Amino acid sequence: MQFRRFGNKYFVRMDKGEEILTSLKKFCGQERITLAEVKALGAVDDFTVGLFDVAEKKFHANHYEFPAEIVSLWGTITTKDGEYYAHIHMSAGDSQGRVFGGHLNNARVSATCEMIVDDLSEGSTNGFVVERKFSEEVGLNLFEFLN
Repeated sequence: MQFRRFGNKYFVRMDKGEEILTSLKKFCGQERITLAEVKALGAVDDFTVGLFDVAEKKFHANHYEFPAEIVSLWGTITTKDGEYYAHIHMSAGDSQGRVFGGHLNNARVSATCEMIVDDLSEGSTNGFVVERKFSEEVGLNLFEFLN
């Protein structure tokens, strides 16, 4: 992984074989990022995405192993109990043009992943903190706005 910072934005390149969520967590820890918007494109060959069933309060995961283009990867970085927390969704398309997506559980880069991380940890947040708190009603960790 390599990256460069331009103001509050980072341009990140993940390389073949890297796992996207693992690399993103390492990067955010290294750069002390606690609040950010993340978007990316690239290619993967092994990924798991899923759907949260609100009625069951349970995730259903779908695993895929084939060459795929990342059509869309978007998400947020926040904290839960003061620790790193990523909420990322990804859609990836196959050679037939079919797209598979949902909540990203893991994804292995097959060629490259070009990511932009918009760091909102300082400055533009006016001292506000976005933390995560578990909602019994929904069954997910939701935004909680502090300060």
